[in-house]
Amino acid sequence: MKNAQGTPGWLGAVNDRTAFSLLLEHGVLTRNRIGELSGLSKPTAAQIVTRLEEAGLIYEAAQISGGRGPNAAGYAAHTDRVLGVAVDVTPTAIHATVADARGTEYPVVTLPVVTLPVAQHPATRPAPGRSALSDIRAAIDAASLAAGTSPEAVQRLHIAVPGAVDPRSDELSFANKLPGWPRRGLRAHLEDGLARTVEIDNDANLAAIAERTRGAGIDSPGFALLWMGSGLGVSIDQGGSLIRGASGGAGEIGYLPVPRSAAELDPVAEDLQDLMGGTAVSRLLRSHGVQGRTLDDRLERFAEAPAAARSAALAELAPRIALGALPVLAVLDPGTIVLGGPIGAAGGRALADLVRTHIRRSSRWAPDVVATTVGAHPALRGAHDALVTDVRTSLLENITALSA
Repeated sequence: MKNAQGTPGWLGAVNDRTAFSLLLEHGVLTRNRIGELSGLSKPTAAQIVTRLEEAGLIYEAAQISGGRGPNAAGYAAHTDRVLGVAVDVTPTAIHATVADARGTEYPVVTLPVVTLPVAQHPATRPAPGRSALSDIRAAIDAASLAAGTSPEAVQRLHIAVPGAVDPRSDELSFANKLPGWPRRGLRAHLEDGLARTVEIDNDANLAAIAERTRGAGIDSPGFALLWMGSGLGVSIDQGGSLIRGASGGAGEIGYLPVPRSAAELDPVAEDLQDLMGGTAVSRLLRSHGVQGRTLDDRLERFAEAPAAARSAALAELAPRIALGALPVLAVLDPGTIVLGGPIGAAGGRALADLVRTHIRRSSRWAPDVVATTVGAHPALRGAHDALVTDVRTSLLENITALSA
């Protein structure tokens, strides 16, 4: 039976959770410091530490000198008892990293999506004959190996996919480049096969979470992340909450037909994906002398291209992006548009400035337009940050008063 609110057991549980949260936030703390930060008395703080240590939730991590007198024991939270793995599944690779309740930044592993000989080690590459289960198992094993943690400690997964999962039907849609992944019952399929809690979200939505927690969206009242890579999409953040839509498909603007005015920019483009998606941008870069086998290759070489070529390419790309942003502005009128994804990151501030100018010249809206500041692996970083919250919540929910 749960402790009733206001009873000694309930109050003890609240105090235990408060102390554990302080240890997650601040790291190693003494009993006295826990009391100072929580406002609890020294005897109460000492009782809490004893309960948490006996429960195996914290451990003595250091001896801390306080000047005169004996050293004080410093305690830290066990963060390896419940772990998560964040996974970003792209058309060309799988990226993964471990997440714990402290938000530790563990190494990111990258698994190329190729058919490999059976002799290859399964902990470092997806298994031959791709499937959702083999992809994610490989990600768990590789991320755990890189972090020096145990795969058995992984209880939760947060997976970024280039598509949308309908929360009502568990159906994957808008995902055309995930061979071996079921389109129906995806989350249930993974949870049953992996025996772990699984969350699946659109890559642009998770990139927006990273933008909110560590990028251009910090302290913003709200923003629209325009995700531009091989695919195209928008994620809308309103005060830290994302708009996903009834079927999880909000923001799939790549399927919108282009307006008549787009004919001046690209006479054969039929939808926004044709106008400003990965294939269109790759072709545009090539026309300005930026070589490469893939879009990623060309974006990487774009930074080394002559200044005149870079300027010309951005000048041609900016009005396309401005045109693609207008539906978002018309419906939601965000104060800030963040240019994200590989294309937004490569264009940087110069592209953002050009897009802002085109929007203000061609429409009645005047949003700020900025480039992403998250850095590498934005969708994975967002999945990681979401997992940190989930793992921490899971640990705190398991803390109960250990004495009446």
